[in-house]
Amino acid sequence: MNDYHFGNRLLCLREKLGLSQGQLGKLIGVSNKSISKWETGAAKPGVDTLSKLALALQVSVDELMQPAAAGRQISRIVITGGPCAGKTTALSWIQNAFSEKGYQVVFVPETATELISGGAAPWLCTEGKHFQTGLIRLQLAKEEAFAYIAGKMSAGKILLVMDRGALDNKAYMSPLDFQYVMQTLGTNEVALRDHYDAVFHLVTAARGAEEFYTLANNQARTETPEQAAALDDKLIAAWTGHPHLRIIDNSTDFNKKMLRLIAEISSFLGEPEPMEVERKFLIQMPNLRKLEQLPACTRVNIVQTYLKSAADEEVRVRQRGSDRHFIYFKTIKRAVSRGKRVEVETRLNQEEYLQHLMQADPQYRQIQKTRYCLSRNGTYYEIDIYPQLDDRAILEVELRDEHQPVSIPKMFKVIREVTGEEAYLNRSIAKHGFPEVEGK
Repeated sequence: MNDYHFGNRLLCLREKLGLSQGQLGKLIGVSNKSISKWETGAAKPGVDTLSKLALALQVSVDELMQPAAAGRQISRIVITGGPCAGKTTALSWIQNAFSEKGYQVVFVPETATELISGGAAPWLCTEGKHFQTGLIRLQLAKEEAFAYIAGKMSAGKILLVMDRGALDNKAYMSPLDFQYVMQTLGTNEVALRDHYDAVFHLVTAARGAEEFYTLANNQARTETPEQAAALDDKLIAAWTGHPHLRIIDNSTDFNKKMLRLIAEISSFLGEPEPMEVERKFLIQMPNLRKLEQLPACTRVNIVQTYLKSAADEEVRVRQRGSDRHFIYFKTIKRAVSRGKRVEVETRLNQEEYLQHLMQADPQYRQIQKTRYCLSRNGTYYEIDIYPQLDDRAILEVELRDEHQPVSIPKMFKVIREVTGEEAYLNRSIAKHGFPEVEGK
């Protein structure tokens, strides 16, 4: 791409986000004059600045430099987890399982292990935040390099697997250090968390399979079982809020744990058709202040719009994020039984999202809600707070299968289960509003 074409693309991406040249410059630590020179073709940013620029514009470096190859499916997933969770073995299972399904599987190695094994350890730095800054910078650069090469491959389906993602590092930092790293890198938590398509967390053996916990298979691991369990909680909390976070616990033997991981990834990829099982409960309005203080709870804002569709389908687009940082999705759902449905979800850029809004179904009101995502004891809960309600909320629990028992934390007071009830489907709420509660 020559300077003139790059400048035009930069201008279009900046205007899509509604940023001035000065605002974009502040995000990445340069002057508005530098932005102006890049947009007019008088100059181009360096390699380090390109990474910051791509993050600020919510695209990859490859997407910033040139459009993605047409017809190629590249899925970015993160495999994370506590110490001694089976991550190394999991990567081998993923390679075997998805190569057989026709995917070119590409792995981005764990950055922390590379640095520590190479002598660049956090305890050798004057302050841990400097190690974390370098680690995340290297992580993002590696991801972009692998994604660029993957985009040039001839395979039609590519699975890009991150052996830990950039947000794993939040678990090793204080809030102040994390804020420092975000400012230094010119990025934010939403951008780091949600630029991956899915995140799969493997629970440490120190929680539920203590007899198998060992330090022998990773020279960079130093945690005791108690420290490993605590770190596992911090890692889950760091990723909580991602739209597709799945937690694989130690409720079965190790082989079945790996099979459950492969099943979750297959479901996400639609290999075969993805199935989602969930239970839905009407609850009393929880104490939001206490909820927000929980370490494994994240708040996101959601705007959901229903589009014109066939009678047996539900098609919607969704804006999701916080602090003026958003990502966009299109979802197509088809019910197959009570509590179970086929679901296909694709990411959209902001322009595609705005184009889809033009196809909004006038029979349905736009839904705006605040969602609290909570991870507890290996289960993922979503609590939806609607501005129309001051005494009720909706709690959803995502399950592995129809037979998994449901455990509701004591802090939530269940009014009754509403799984499968038409009146409590989001589409029905958008059309008719909320039903009255009996006895009120």
